[in-house]
Amino acid sequence: MPKIAFSDIGLRGLAPPAKGQFEVWDNKLPAFGLRVSQGGTKTFILRRNNSRITLGRFGIITLSEARTEAKRVLAEFTLGKSRPHSVTYPYAIQQFIEDKKRSRRANTYEGYEWLLNHFPFKGQLNDIATADISRALGSIKSPSTHNHALVALRIFFNWAIKRRYVSDNPTFGLSPHSATSRSRVLTDSELRSIWDASGKLGQYGTIVRLLILSGQRRGEVAALRADWIEEDACTLPEDICKNSREHTFPIGVMAAEILKTLPNSGLLFPARGKDTCFSGWSKSKTQLDKESGVTNWTLHDIRRTFATIHARIGTPIHVTEKLLNHVSGSHSGIVSVYQRHTWLPEMRRAVSNYQAHLQELFARL
Repeated sequence: MPKIAFSDIGLRGLAPPAKGQFEVWDNKLPAFGLRVSQGGTKTFILRRNNSRITLGRFGIITLSEARTEAKRVLAEFTLGKSRPHSVTYPYAIQQFIEDKKRSRRANTYEGYEWLLNHFPFKGQLNDIATADISRALGSIKSPSTHNHALVALRIFFNWAIKRRYVSDNPTFGLSPHSATSRSRVLTDSELRSIWDASGKLGQYGTIVRLLILSGQRRGEVAALRADWIEEDACTLPEDICKNSREHTFPIGVMAAEILKTLPNSGLLFPARGKDTCFSGWSKSKTQLDKESGVTNWTLHDIRRTFATIHARIGTPIHVTEKLLNHVSGSHSGIVSVYQRHTWLPEMRRAVSNYQAHLQELFARL
């Protein structure tokens, strides 16, 4: 870790890295440093054991103010009088997401961001009480979303404790809602209605059609890139798969026709004005329900319906599991270690039979 003599001119002249970030440390107060990020942001930090305490951004606070704060915090640690920093909820969320981007997959930290930004907290983080969180969670109707939000908040406040933003976790004592396991399988007519309605809904509708044809997870399809597709198969890298295992599956004729209409490089479903994938799920799902007339269902029900139809047309269970990238059942345990057959020929036949069945089904309804 490089040590330099800190000065306002010297710190201002530090050039940002081409990628990632780096840290420099004050040679007069070794635990006191500055983090320089790729975008040019410079943040004063304090090293405490193996963690970093954020003191403030250079330009918003001066070097002198940051050094004074660093000495005060160090003195409090020495005297056992450590007190939480005063930061707002939105600022802490921003720092949390930036931290998670360095260690988590995109769909993980984007999920945290989506959940945490739904809460209306605007004031100081250490003023948020258990009752405030309980009220906010009470406004979430879906038991599943409620539970995911509670987990995200619990992880966030544990992170905040380590950075001395709060002294305790206000989510402790709050319990998740009990949720029954879903068993919804779409009927043939519902599946046809959803297929027809999705043709009117742009990017989202195209994603839904690919979900129907492939049985993959919504985040995996939304994140598709052109270079993952070769000839008649698609390979999802391990960093976007739920089980962290690379997954290759056949596309089939119907999906191939759809893919021809999409960009031939980069993200197939880019978010508007951003270098990230589509994320407008909630609003689009409401519109799809209205257009299709199908209610009380989720996108994940398509995946269950996909497996059910394969069972109906006689696809062997181990082939269906390979199509779904399940590491369970017939491919779990020691079988997954020694059985290295890719099953691609069997999966190609299954996908061909499945899509032929859909074409016949849609023509009949």
